[in-house]
Amino acid sequence: MPFLSVSDVSKQFGGVTAVDHVSFAVDRGQVVGFLGPNGAGKSTTMRMITQYYEPDTGAITLDGVPLADASRAAKRRIGYLAENNPLYEDMLVHDYLAFIADLRQLEGLPRRQALDAAVTATGIESVYYRPIAELSKGFRQRVGLAQAILHRPDLLVLDEPTEGLDPNQRVEIRRLIGALGKDRTVILSTHVLSEVQQTCSRLLIINRGKIVADGAVDRLIAQAAGAVEIAVEASGAGVAEALGKLPGVRRVTPAAVPVDGRVAVTLTVDGARDLRPEIFALAQARGWTLYELHRQAGTLEDLFHQLTQGGA
Repeated sequence: MPFLSVSDVSKQFGGVTAVDHVSFAVDRGQVVGFLGPNGAGKSTTMRMITQYYEPDTGAITLDGVPLADASRAAKRRIGYLAENNPLYEDMLVHDYLAFIADLRQLEGLPRRQALDAAVTATGIESVYYRPIAELSKGFRQRVGLAQAILHRPDLLVLDEPTEGLDPNQRVEIRRLIGALGKDRTVILSTHVLSEVQQTCSRLLIINRGKIVADGAVDRLIAQAAGAVEIAVEASGAGVAEALGKLPGVRRVTPAAVPVDGRVAVTLTVDGARDLRPEIFALAQARGWTLYELHRQAGTLEDLFHQLTQGGA
């Protein structure tokens, strides 16, 4: 039985369909990247999982129990960081997390242990007694993560947790999310595709309210259709011309200024075949010296573009 199951879920707003019969299941311990263009239905789906919205049709279950039947009990097991990270800026970090602990009905020793664990995990000790209004964007995101994990949820839902952060802050938050995902299930929405490859083991892509891809990140990237590129650097006669005549080559692009008589080109070829063995055989037959022969497969950016063209 999957830990989280979303079955044929739909949601409309004013006659506009935001989520259209979406179904997927998530097992325990997975870190799942949830991608899609703006307006594709990501946030709406995540808000239905966290019970911020109720689905118009379909069902969402946690450990086999419908959220509609176990609303309060399910909320105790879910942590949520919303896209806009709503914080009370006039409160100290300490007071804000104490307020969240009150809402989560944490008391006594478990409360102290939960606060200590959340503060340590998110690295906010240095700002614990500072006003939230004075914090940097990075520390605000850390405080948002601290409130999301304070009650030690089994499921952590993060909507754009690195939005607006500088590159260094992104690395810190990404490292933190990776650590958090070691002992809980995480669903992560982001526009930064590199974060998915570095943080997530599985990928969901939604477009126009429908799931258009679901699987292991590496497998989906490998299956990305279309052209791939092969970098070739060689010395010899007629290198570029001969390479351009190979079957499946769409374009030959000079890749660098020739050095010591070498020719460096990038071949754009059909993704269905790997021309490297043929290039190697051609080099042997023509007496070329090969210095580089490298195939650049499809990227996550390619896959995302292919599956969401014409999206919102």
